[in-house]
This record gives sequence, C-alpha cells and structure tokens, in this order.
Amino acid sequence: MLTLLLASVYLNGVNIDGLRSQKFDKCKAVRIDDRGDVHLECPGYQVEQQATPAAALSPAPLVPSAVAAAMSKRYWLVSEDKDGAQAQYDVDVFVNAKFIRKIRAGEPQVVLEITRYLHPGTNKVLFAATKRAEGGRKSVSPASFLKVVVGEGNEGGNTVTIDNPLIESKRTAAETDNVNEEFTLQGR
Repeated sequence: MLTLLLASVYLNGVNIDGLRSQKFDKCKAVRIDDRGDVHLECPGYQVEQQATPAAALSPAPLVPSAVAAAMSKRYWLVSEDKDGAQAQYDVDVFVNAKFIRKIRAGEPQVVLEITRYLHPGTNKVLFAATKRAEGGRKSVSPASFLKVVVGEGNEGGNTVTIDNPLIESKRTAAETDNVNEEFTLQGR
C-alpha cells in the first residue's frame, strides 16, 4: 500500500490549494512546517471565495461579503509572548469547530483577523494548549508565558488596536498540563 502525504499551501493563514497562475510580490515570510505545508505571509493579499472553485486575490484587506454585511465589528486574534519559548506551550485555535492556526511557543507575534470565521450571535472559540517539554522543562517561572487575546478592533497602517478584548488565555512555564479552554463570543 502506498501512502501519499500531500502538503498544502496557505496564504496569510488561508488554504489556497488549487490556486494557479499567481505571483506574490513582497511576501514577508515563507515557512514550511513539520507536515510540509507551506505558509506564505504576504501583507496586502487576502483570499476571497468565488462562485467557482478557484479563489481570487484582492490587494486590499477584504471580509467575505456575506459576513461583512452581517457583522458590524471586526475581530482579531493577537498573541503575546514573554519568553514563550521558555513556557513551551503551543496553542491550536479553533473557531466554530474550524481549525484556524497553531500558535507556537517562541514564534513572532501573531496578529490575525478572524471576522470571516464568525457569524452574528453565539460563536465558540477553543484554545487547545499543548505543553512541549520533550527535552525537559526550560523554566518553571510564571513570568514566562504565551498569551492569546481575541477582541473587537480596527487596523490603521501597520497597527491593529483591540478596543474591546473579549477572550484571553495565558499559559506559563510554571504549568505542566495540556489545557483546552472553550469560550463563547457574541458576534455583532
């Protein structure tokens, strides 16, 4: 039996498998994860689903029109890392049971708009934190942490401001257990 492991390509956290004949100028970073998936960080590009299976790229930050018409607020996920590599936690983020992304201990700050994954009314956000201490604990200090915040906010220039923080999860080096935290967020 032959088993094939197929890698996927993600543009700013969105799967773009099947996209053809595109060129991305001025990408900030390209990362290949342990599964072989390619992650492109290209500010100024966002994927919007069309009626056909192909995806179209737009140079301006867009929210899919069905969600944009229904949602009056924009929602952001932001990570804060204080010696997070010492905390040794990775956090899988799920919104309404859909995997959004993994935030890894020690990686640069993540700022991700998640409005497109939400709908008006009750939404579920799950943070699944996994302690990665295979080589032993690097620290036991509660001052070393990885924090994830979700809130309502806006962007201007290269800055995102969260005006109304709604969810916060913090894992520290003092902790050793894997932790799943589910939150309810009211989309509006």
